[in-house]
Amino acid sequence: MSSPTVVDLFCGCGGVSEGLKRSHFTVIAAVDNNQIACKTYRYNHPDVHLYDKDIREVDIEDIHNRYFSKRSLDLLVVCAPCQPFSSQNKGLHSVEEQPKLIMNSLDYVKALKPKLIVFENVPGITRHKFKHIIKDLITKLEALNYIVSEPTILDAADYNVPQRRKRAIMFATKGRTLPILPKPLSPRGSRVTVRSAIGDLPVLHSTQVDKKDPLHRARNHRALAIERLSHIPKNGGSRESLPDNLVLKCHKNYKGHPDVYGRMCWDNVAPTLTTGCVDITRGRFAHPSENRAITLREAARLQTFPDEYQFHGSCTDIAAQIGNAVPVRLIETLAPIFKEVIGN
Repeated sequence: MSSPTVVDLFCGCGGVSEGLKRSHFTVIAAVDNNQIACKTYRYNHPDVHLYDKDIREVDIEDIHNRYFSKRSLDLLVVCAPCQPFSSQNKGLHSVEEQPKLIMNSLDYVKALKPKLIVFENVPGITRHKFKHIIKDLITKLEALNYIVSEPTILDAADYNVPQRRKRAIMFATKGRTLPILPKPLSPRGSRVTVRSAIGDLPVLHSTQVDKKDPLHRARNHRALAIERLSHIPKNGGSRESLPDNLVLKCHKNYKGHPDVYGRMCWDNVAPTLTTGCVDITRGRFAHPSENRAITLREAARLQTFPDEYQFHGSCTDIAAQIGNAVPVRLIETLAPIFKEVIGN
């Protein structure tokens, strides 16, 4: 079988494309309108035609005429922005915009007629309040003669990713059987751990930088933050161990958001990385044993990006790209079932 062809919608910095290329897929085109993420994508995937604009503004016929007039598209990946469906969304993102973006992917389906479509999003998309979106999407895909699965929730930690990261996956195929997710490769007792992902990196204290790796740079924490971290037990400790005089005012008599100022555990998977993954005030993002937040390199490792992958933008930009990405190894693990369906 020749190398399967791919179009990657909402590609971000390229986690999906990287995983597929490592699995011997040929990514033909990608689309995203985040200009900084596009710089990262373009640097790492110069062979892919990147349309750095809103998917609604892309000339889809151009993609068809350039690349698929004489060959078929095997795989279309749709990882639409997830903020409106996230449990973290507090009304800052419009719920009305999300369905439009997902439904706009149907224009690509009509024009490019992919053999397999993979939709990936946060588990929140399966909540009752969004049921109408999934129903509408399935109805329209079936009208295009696709067989469509219901969304399935999986945890990337079950597929050799050193991070607890639940995602909703949905498949659509034309004239083919639906993919069957592989059984979890990592039972709870043998999951890939934080230690195996980042334990070999040089020890850094606040403000220190690995001269060989600019992404392995420790944040310049305030003295008070370092003092707080010094009281939090290593290897999974939480802010509940802080003495009263170091407890933040907003946390006094408040038990919510327990992961803030929490440490990762060496011999467990990391928590879900977010766009604030190098900020100890945004989650359990403190290093397991050092008094600092994890570095961008450590975050990239936990998302299974290879060290040679280059990121562009400020520290905040890069943290957002890493936190928003699909883990590379998750896609590598699922790639064989994609190939099996495409080859039928």
